Amino acid sequence: MRRLLLILAVILVALLGLYVATMPSKTSDSAKGDVGVLIGGDFSLVNHQGQPVRAADYQGKLLLIYFGFTYCPDVCPTELQKISAVLDQLSDRQRAGIVPLFVTVDPERDTVEQMALYLSNFHPAIVGLTGSVAQVKEAASMYKIYMQKVEDETSSASYTMDHSNLVYLMDGDNHYLKHFTGRATVTDMLKAIKAAL
Repeated sequence: MRRLLLILAVILVALLGLYVATMPSKTSDSAKGDVGVLIGGDFSLVNHQGQPVRAADYQGKLLLIYFGFTYCPDVCPTELQKISAVLDQLSDRQRAGIVPLFVTVDPERDTVEQMALYLSNFHPAIVGLTGSVAQVKEAASMYKIYMQKVEDETSSASYTMDHSNLVYLMDGDNHYLKHFTGRATVTDMLKAIKAAL
């Protein structure tokens, strides 16, 4: 009986190996494309000048999208400074081909006026986007952004926001090209943007 089980086990392993060997292989590029299909969508929000906008309004332009909030103590301003530095190093022609978007994850505090005031500290090309709680949640979901309200006694509003720290580079059809983590440098971002323009 033990011998029979051993033979069956060997046959099973052989069949499994054959199945894996005949599966179509995926390159890293195709795997990246599969992930990209899941990221993006035609959000509906309001910019920091009070005008309603959709992702489709930026058709033909690269999008550099960052989700954060204006009451963020350090991570968000660091990323926005990095994006500002990237924009400063692009030529006027290159800058015309890209729209940097700062999308709030805290619409309860980040009103149109608050977004406009906050973004006055960064590159003037950065567009702030806010909206209703439902609109912001929908946009965050489209871009697979984690966002969560967390109690914080040190905050005047008694809460802060945990959120993903990613900057997305999207093509002219709002399709995923690449993302940058907090470890990405200005040079890393510039290289990817210039290659995509």
